[in-house]
Amino acid sequence: MSYSLTQQARNAALAALACAALLGAAAAHAQTDKVTKLILPVAAGSGVDTITRASSKALATALGTAVVIENQPGAGGIVGTQALVKSAPDGATLSVVSNNHVIYPSVYKSLPFDPIKDITPIAVMGTTPLVLVVNPKVAAKDAKELVALLKAKPDGLNYASSGNGTILHLAAEMFLDEANVKAKHIPYKGVGPMVTDLLGGQVDFGVLALPSIQAHLKSGALRAIGTSSKARLAAAPEIATFAEQGLPGYIVEGWFAVIAPRGLPAAEVKRVNAAFTTAFASSEVKEAMGKQGNSITIQSPEQSAEFFKSELEKYAKLVKKAGVKLD
Repeated sequence: MSYSLTQQARNAALAALACAALLGAAAAHAQTDKVTKLILPVAAGSGVDTITRASSKALATALGTAVVIENQPGAGGIVGTQALVKSAPDGATLSVVSNNHVIYPSVYKSLPFDPIKDITPIAVMGTTPLVLVVNPKVAAKDAKELVALLKAKPDGLNYASSGNGTILHLAAEMFLDEANVKAKHIPYKGVGPMVTDLLGGQVDFGVLALPSIQAHLKSGALRAIGTSSKARLAAAPEIATFAEQGLPGYIVEGWFAVIAPRGLPAAEVKRVNAAFTTAFASSEVKEAMGKQGNSITIQSPEQSAEFFKSELEKYAKLVKKAGVKLD
């Protein structure tokens, strides 16, 4: 009789273990079935794209879902952001944006969305350095030589940007203004085609985020003239700042942030912010960001909302000064 009870207990225990295993497998399967879509309003190969892809594995772990990256470039980022604001505010669709997000209102007469009211700020994640580069055929190896060349050939050189009114356009215009020189603007539909023509020599120079051109700088396919950062970059200490090359007023850097559609519940905002904070604190993401030259400085949702507003005002002044206005 005692053997029978013991056997029954064993059978019950085995059955419980089997049930637990099945439930665990089902839970794991359910978890991997969940997807977080990250809409990037930029083309593949851009700074934001490079940053997001480098952190996607850690993000998937922190979010507890699969992460799908969807590039939707166009109109300097408006196409992708419009897709984001039309999405359901449930935490399943997010976007990683850059300075361009707060430049739109100052550049375009009308927008299909309000970049402040139609989004939920999750976190400003950090900054990324901008570097002015030239095609090697350009006879300039530093800022002094490039400025001299531009003065000798007014409008004789052209520069590329990722689109009218983008941060890469404004950053180049700021350089021209600071150096008191001129060049012809050639806008492209995204960073990819911009870099392609820079490499091919169809355009002479341009300002780009370091992560998107590191390989081309190392190979010699592009030449760095200077960085617009306040100090030299740990990831590329050989690149001099413009400040130390006689242009102290030329300081501008890119930033990247996570946003969601308007109306995301507070609990979801907290959850997503915590997941991104965890992912970007991981050793693999820290290492990747360091190699790209990015600085991680995560802000709270409240800080991010205030940051967006202050950046909106700052770029309104820069756009007015540069005289950029589009229909």
